[in-house]
Amino acid sequence: MQENGMSDMAVSQFRRLYEDWAGNDAAGWIREDDIEPVHDVPSFHDVYETIDHDKAVHAFAKTAFLKLNGGLGTSMGLDKAKSLLPVRRHKARRMRFIDIILGQVLTARERLNVPLPLTLMNSFHTSADTMRVLARCKGFEQDDVPMEIVQHQEPKIDLETGEPVSFPANPTLEWCPPGHGDLFSTIWESGLLDALERKGIKYLFISNSDNLGARPSRTLAQYFENTGAPFMMEVAFRTYADRKGGHFVRDRETGQLMLREMTQVHPDDKGAAQDIKRHPYFNTNSIWVRVDALRDKLAEYDGVLPLPVIRNYKTVDPTDPSTTKVVQLETAMGAAVKLFEGAICVQVDRMRFLPVKTTEDLFIMRSDRFHLTDSYEMEDGNYLFPDVTLNPKYYKNIEDFNEHFPYSVPSLAAANSVTIEGDWTFGRNVAFYGDAHLEDEGKPSYVPNGEFVGPQGVEPDEWR
Repeated sequence: MQENGMSDMAVSQFRRLYEDWAGNDAAGWIREDDIEPVHDVPSFHDVYETIDHDKAVHAFAKTAFLKLNGGLGTSMGLDKAKSLLPVRRHKARRMRFIDIILGQVLTARERLNVPLPLTLMNSFHTSADTMRVLARCKGFEQDDVPMEIVQHQEPKIDLETGEPVSFPANPTLEWCPPGHGDLFSTIWESGLLDALERKGIKYLFISNSDNLGARPSRTLAQYFENTGAPFMMEVAFRTYADRKGGHFVRDRETGQLMLREMTQVHPDDKGAAQDIKRHPYFNTNSIWVRVDALRDKLAEYDGVLPLPVIRNYKTVDPTDPSTTKVVQLETAMGAAVKLFEGAICVQVDRMRFLPVKTTEDLFIMRSDRFHLTDSYEMEDGNYLFPDVTLNPKYYKNIEDFNEHFPYSVPSLAAANSVTIEGDWTFGRNVAFYGDAHLEDEGKPSYVPNGEFVGPQGVEPDEWR
């Protein structure tokens, strides 16, 4: 790492992760017997009724916005920042994630007369492309707070030898980010907290750039200020589809909130961990933190918070399972909740959790289920979306996805679920309804313009 110009902070953080991994046979389990479920978290609707909304602008004026923007979207075959992927059009303009984020920030600044500084945590892979977009954005100006901080890199570890992996065919694949928990040491090293305090910023709202629901909220800013809490997590009710994700629990001995990822669940505890009635809240990865509390906590640990180590097992080339098996040592941003005494959660609706991790998520985002408002908010009637299953052979890669939907994504307004098993390409103005299902016909197939697709496939066009 030193030979490749990595900072002392990056080295220090990786040393902690590596030593924990090398010497910990328990794999960092958080056992079910050692925790208690979390229930009765206050909801956004309850909070909304208690807020003086005129006063809330004052709390919002002391809030900064930080977006995690280091992801390349490799799960969709992208080789650039996922935030540069077009989501939909608005008044004939093609809107990418980053365009919508900038629109949300500029709208809040103009309508509420607040500074709302925006900082992106980029990676070495996403920095240049993303910063070019910010430089070209009319109306977006920011001089006194950094527009980006750049996250660290660390070596992938050869699982057999415990040494940094070697991959001469593509040396860039020898490196990886340390997970979004790296945010904290990156903030500490960057001097961002100093810049925020000089501007009078007291609260920092942090979320993922691929979650367009995590928009700035004066209501939550005021609630966070009213509670006096140092750290607040936005959580949402788990559904069956969320059963394998990170969820919140409480340490039985200390009573402290904890985030438990599924990689930290012992095999014997998986049934209980995936019980959405027992553990009803999942992590949206949107957090609020007091700037002074974060400064004090980082100073206490010299910039490297003792977050649980997550072992991410892959191959050095994640697209080629025949390449060397590696482990990527990571931490989760939300795990910091355990370090802040008095940390709290607030339950939000799905309108604040709209992540795009796969082309199936993008399929819904681009559909007629959503309307992008003039405030750059992704609006839907009830945020209960159809189950979408697309054959990964034909739709997982974004280029393949776009080729199969050359005009637009079909209408989902009347669909309960969508299953596409084969190699289907779609014409204009196609509509799904009910439990729409297209079987694999064993050859490339086409849905003509204006057709309806339901449980029996494409509706027959003959008159009966």
